[in-house]
Amino acid sequence: MASSFSDEQAAPSSEGFFSKFIRSIAQRHQKFLDDITPHVTPRWVVCLLLLLIFMARIILLQGWYIIAYGLGIYMLNLFIAFLTPKIDPALAEVQENADGPSLPTKADAEFKPFIRRLPEFKFWHGITYATVLALFMTCFQMFNIPVFWPVLVIYFITLFVMIMKKQIQHMIRYRYLPFSHGKRRYAGKEDTGKVVTS
Repeated sequence: MASSFSDEQAAPSSEGFFSKFIRSIAQRHQKFLDDITPHVTPRWVVCLLLLLIFMARIILLQGWYIIAYGLGIYMLNLFIAFLTPKIDPALAEVQENADGPSLPTKADAEFKPFIRRLPEFKFWHGITYATVLALFMTCFQMFNIPVFWPVLVIYFITLFVMIMKKQIQHMIRYRYLPFSHGKRRYAGKEDTGKVVTS
């Protein structure tokens, strides 16, 4: 009976150690993400390198086309969320009642900054995480499902064109540009009156 009592006491301490260990890993991971947040260019370079490694692995091994197709669809979904405003201007009546900034819908409306549905960091994090997961999945033969890959490529290109056409029409109709490149940037006090375009 004494041994069963000591076993019951030992279980919570091992559970406490495990939860502390998981919490410690989660805190270190969050600190790493916080540290790399301001370094936009190096983050995207690493992401592109991971994507190139993944594509080279798929091409050289001639397999795992379903994984590549799934990664492409997921990245397309993230890209559309990255291009879309947080508050959809198509829902004008709901937008008027909503709290927070929104896009102007008329030429004389007050300027409000573009706020993305999916911020740049979450966009990068989603793509990087999915690419690492896809690379990991290519290490297992059970994920190498035989398919006729040209059909997947044609279907993906068709889907991409249709979705981007719809997104571009939405941008033109509601007059918003999700990128800051090419927008007017006004100079400081010393250069009053000069407009600089980037």
